[in-house]
Amino acid sequence: MPATVTTGRWSNWAGNQSAEPSRTVTPASTEELAEAVTRAAADGLTAKAVGSGHSFTDIASAGAGVLIRPDALTALRELDREAGTVTVESGLPLAKLNRLLAAAGLGLTNMGDIEVQTVAGATSTGTHGTGRDSGSLAAQIRAVEIVLADGSVRTCSATEDPELFEGARLGLGALGVISAITFGVEPAFLLTAHERPMAFDEVIANFDHLTAVNEHFEFYWFPHTDRCSTKRNNRSQGPAAPLPGFRSWLDDDFLSNTVWEGACRIGRAFPRSIPTIAAVASRAWSERSYTDVAHRVFTSPRKVRFTEMEYAVPREAATEVLRELKALVERNDWKISFPVEVRTAPADDLWLSTAGGRDSVYIAVHLYRGTTDPGYFAAVERLMTAYRGRPHWGKLHTRDAEYLADVYPHFADFAALRARVDPELVFTNPYLRRVLGS
Repeated sequence: MPATVTTGRWSNWAGNQSAEPSRTVTPASTEELAEAVTRAAADGLTAKAVGSGHSFTDIASAGAGVLIRPDALTALRELDREAGTVTVESGLPLAKLNRLLAAAGLGLTNMGDIEVQTVAGATSTGTHGTGRDSGSLAAQIRAVEIVLADGSVRTCSATEDPELFEGARLGLGALGVISAITFGVEPAFLLTAHERPMAFDEVIANFDHLTAVNEHFEFYWFPHTDRCSTKRNNRSQGPAAPLPGFRSWLDDDFLSNTVWEGACRIGRAFPRSIPTIAAVASRAWSERSYTDVAHRVFTSPRKVRFTEMEYAVPREAATEVLRELKALVERNDWKISFPVEVRTAPADDLWLSTAGGRDSVYIAVHLYRGTTDPGYFAAVERLMTAYRGRPHWGKLHTRDAEYLADVYPHFADFAALRARVDPELVFTNPYLRRVLGS
């Protein structure tokens, strides 16, 4: 049976990217996916897969080519307890993966802070959380099944076609369309979260200690204030003590989404009110602790829509960069309603990982949807690139192949692999032409 084919406009979650593909294909099997790719190539069209659309860049945009939706590729193929692995199809949302694993008494080692993305979309763009010892979702991959430009289906791992595996774990959709992923998993575990307000200077002065003694540390700084909200997540022997239902709804849904949406709308309409809103918001998050299944601690609902830029800077430069960022905001007349998010990651060995080969700190800046950028993102980007920062592949940036080749030691290796497996550039688009140079 052929894959479902439709037409219509596509746009991403934030609403800042859209396209009018020639057709949208929704394959229900790897065979149908391979057919969609070979047909696109035969028709002289490019092909791009898109998951939940949570990238702010046009990395997944098919333009006028063929848009591939993996919505029907959501099967759990294999759960191997002895090997500590799970194999799932590429369109499975992380939320469903987390629940499948929890039902089996298993879990991923680390997660980002939302779980709405598909497994292939999240890993292909470098989605990460925060961790002293554990890295991104892509760093937890053990094998990849991928459809190449000629329609062939290849399975790769550290021992089977290892060069393709090096690139495909975090491949930007530039090598092919992923049909299935095997993740390493472990027995389910509890995390105790401790959230506490702190002053900016206190966080910076103690940053090394906070990241050393906590398995997962992150914080948010509220521009126009000296206040931060910090979060420490550490493994716990239990017992589980999740937030009561009403407290969880009040803090994580009503205040963090409904009330915050209203505050952002006011700030967008009346920018001069933003410092006052920031002062109030920074004091709305009180100290709290709770213990729950890991994926429920790692993730939280994010309903307020925004655009985002995030850079990974070398770990040793982080506190200096953060001080400069605060000074940058203070000396400009910008009105920034969204807090700055700061997370950490250990060095990994993925060719295009933002943490590849170096311990890293992620610094993310945001603007509420519909807000005119007063030059905030451009100034932040100049600061980050002065420290050889690496932009998140799915978040806004203006870097090109010349810059990226200088900050990624394996950039040339990835480019050579791409030239070999997709010589006709079936999987290209304007974003990939900019960041990969062709």
